Amino acid sequence: MHTSSSVDNIDEYAETIVEKDSAYFYRYGNEERPVTVSKITVPYRAESGMATREFTVYRTHHGPIVRKADGKWIAVRLMEEPLKALQQSYLRTKARDYNAFRQSMDLYTNSSNNTIYANADGDIVYFHANFIPRRDPKFDWTQPVDGRNPATEWGPLLTVEESPFVRNPATGWLYNTNNWPYSAADTNSPRRERFATYVDAGSENARGIHAIEVLKGKKDFTLDKLIAAAYDSRLPAFDVLLPPLIDSWDRTAASDSLNVRLAEQVDSLRRWDKRWAVTSVPTTLAVYWGEEMGRRVGQEARRTGVSVDQYVATRATPAQRLEALAAASDTLAAHFGSWKTPWGDVNRFQRLTGDIVQPFNDSGPSIPVAFTSARWGSLASFGARRYPGTKKMYGTSGNSFVAVVEFGDSVRAKAITAGGQSGDPRSPHFNDQAVRYSTGNLREVYFYRTQLEGHVKRQYHPGDAN
Repeated sequence: MHTSSSVDNIDEYAETIVEKDSAYFYRYGNEERPVTVSKITVPYRAESGMATREFTVYRTHHGPIVRKADGKWIAVRLMEEPLKALQQSYLRTKARDYNAFRQSMDLYTNSSNNTIYANADGDIVYFHANFIPRRDPKFDWTQPVDGRNPATEWGPLLTVEESPFVRNPATGWLYNTNNWPYSAADTNSPRRERFATYVDAGSENARGIHAIEVLKGKKDFTLDKLIAAAYDSRLPAFDVLLPPLIDSWDRTAASDSLNVRLAEQVDSLRRWDKRWAVTSVPTTLAVYWGEEMGRRVGQEARRTGVSVDQYVATRATPAQRLEALAAASDTLAAHFGSWKTPWGDVNRFQRLTGDIVQPFNDSGPSIPVAFTSARWGSLASFGARRYPGTKKMYGTSGNSFVAVVEFGDSVRAKAITAGGQSGDPRSPHFNDQAVRYSTGNLREVYFYRTQLEGHVKRQYHPGDAN
C-alpha cells in the first residue's frame, strides 16, 4: 500500500547565466560551463487539424530551466530514472516474500510514496519514500540554492535503513495517513531527531492521531474489527479547534451582538461528542465553520509558515472565530433554511454519469455520507465540496477504494469501490456499491475459485465462439 510522502526530494538551483558570443554559460565553482540547448516539437490539435510548436529547452547539469527569479535562471532537479522506476513497479508485484520485495526497494525509484508492506509470513514493514539524495543540512532546501556552489550538490542516496524504516515493531501494528513517519508505530517509530529535515517536510495530522487511538494496545484484530476501527467516527481535529472558539464566546460580553446571536450554536458545539453521523447537526456546523475560517485566515497562515488549523487554534482573534461562525450559520440558513441542518442532508455521494469529471446536481439522486474529509481526522475520508449550481456538498476524493486483508494459509478480504465496478450507467454494477460505500459495509472479495461458486454470471474460455 502506498501513501503520499512529504519527503523533500525535488530541489531548485538558482543558476548564474553568462552570455558570450550568442551562447549561454552558467557559473559553477571556478568554471563557466555551457548551457545545453535542445529543441523539442510538440504536436497539438488545431481548428484546421494537427499542428506543431517548437520549444527551446535549456539545461544545466542540475536539470532543465523552468523559470526565472530575481535575475537567475532556475533549474529543477529531481529523479530521472524512468526505466528503473518501471522495473521497480513491476518487480514488487512479483515478490513472493519480504526478501524479494526488499530487493526491489534497492532500485530507489519510488520517489513520491511511502510504502506499507505485509505478508503471510507475518512481516509488517514501513518504508519511507524510496529516493532521498543526501544533502548538506546547512542549506535551506525549501528554497532555490546557489547553483554556483559545489557544496549544494546531491550526495549518494540514503539507503532503506538510513531512511525512516520500521519492520515488525513490538506494537504489533503500523500505519500511515499521508503524514510524517515519526508516529508510524507509536513508541516504536523512527526518531525524528535522527533525520535531516528534508527527509520529511510534513507533520503529524489529525488522522494520524486518530489512527493511534484506534490501534494502540490492540493485537486481536479481525477483518470486521479492523473495518470498525477504520470507520470510527471521532473527529480529533476539533479537540484542538473548538475550545478556542468556545472560549472566545465565553469571554464576550453577554450584551455583545455575537454573544446573543451565537449562543445556541456554541451550546450545540460545546455539547457535541465530536463524532460524525448523518443525523449530526454539530458536525455540519463545525465543518462549515472550519472551512470558513480557512478562507478567512488561510493566506495569512501560509505567509507566516504555519498550517491553517494551527493558525485557527493559536493565532486567530476571538472576533475572527465568532464572525466565521456567524457566517457559517448564515450560509447554512441560506442554503438549507436553518443552521440546524443534519450532516447527511449536506454531505452526499452522487454518481450520475460515466464521465471522469462528474457533473453534480442537487435535483438528482444522491446518498448521504456520514464520514467527513480527512482534514478533521476522519479515518474514512470523503473530500466533498459545493459545485457551481449546488448547495449540497459532493465527494470526489478520499475513500475511492477500501480493502481490509487477512493473510495466512489463505487470503481473506473485504473491499468496497466508490459507486460500482462499471463505468456504464446502464450496467447494474454502475452504482450497486454506493450504499455500501456510504455506510462502510464492505463486500466479501472472492479470491479463490471455490468462493466464486454461486456468484458467477458468465464464463469465458479462450477459443469459445461466444
